[in-house]
Amino acid sequence: MAEPAHDPTPPAGTDDDGSRWWRIGSLEVLAALFLLLVVFQGPVGSFLSTPRLQTWTTVFVSVMVQSVPFLVFGVLLSAAIAVFVPRSFWARALPRHPALAVPVAGAAGVVLPGCECGSVPIAGSLIRRGVTPAAALAFLLAAPAINPIVLAATAVAFPDNPEMVVGRAAASLLVAVLMGWLWLRLGRAHWIRLPHRPELDDLSRGRAFWAAVRHDVVHAGGFLVLGAMAAAAINVLVPERWLRTLADNPVLSVLALAVLAVLLSICSEADAFVAASLSQFSLSARLTFLVVGPMVDLKLISMQTGVFGRRFMVRFAPTTFVVAVLVSSVVGMVVL
Repeated sequence: MAEPAHDPTPPAGTDDDGSRWWRIGSLEVLAALFLLLVVFQGPVGSFLSTPRLQTWTTVFVSVMVQSVPFLVFGVLLSAAIAVFVPRSFWARALPRHPALAVPVAGAAGVVLPGCECGSVPIAGSLIRRGVTPAAALAFLLAAPAINPIVLAATAVAFPDNPEMVVGRAAASLLVAVLMGWLWLRLGRAHWIRLPHRPELDDLSRGRAFWAAVRHDVVHAGGFLVLGAMAAAAINVLVPERWLRTLADNPVLSVLALAVLAVLLSICSEADAFVAASLSQFSLSARLTFLVVGPMVDLKLISMQTGVFGRRFMVRFAPTTFVVAVLVSSVVGMVVL
């Protein structure tokens, strides 16, 4: 019996070796979503017009608009540190003893005009370049709160209370230094798991710079979006009348504004104006809001998870929150 003729042409959707080359990618997913929006445009339009969703969208967009420019600035600076700054520079710039390097790195935050979104990738790049993690973390916490733009915004927001500027700078720097020293004492190297970056040494400086930028945007930017979505949801779900009730209790008011700072996730350049609007709360409670926000909030927690790993975040963020509340409360009693 004659064997059937063999057709050498591979089936459609396969390579020459018979393996399939057609896979669902981002373009196919986007086309499917577009088709669904066209088919169900009536129900989707009605859903998007609800007041709660409009509030959610407004908050989400505002957080992203505030954060993205500084995230981009931080990513660019992080890539520049990784590519153009030699490791030997940090050995000369910081004291050799880690305990002395921590306050120096924290005080260096005053020269960076950015917010917390940019400080996360910069701290990760500093660790990659050989800076002791304790010093990099002190810089991460201090830079968003004591830089000139933030302190100037605080002075404008509280024109009748210049002591708020002094209190914010002192409390924020003290928290950053204490957390750096605490990491020296209790921190473990394996708690920090920086995501693998493409090898940069074999590339030209220009290509290495953009490779580092693309890498950090993917890792930090994606978690920023998740944090902004969570912050927007909290803004919609937390009733305003709860805040008025808590403001009457001195202890609960401090804790309430500390938690609110975490949930709102406001950029440090803008949080002073929000704190000034919370006039039903005491100045000490509002100082806690200003100290906690740039150090621990939902978008920061998400970004720290993406840049440093989950093991780091579950230890660092809660500890920073407790130290920030305690220090800001003490400084508030002394300064305000």
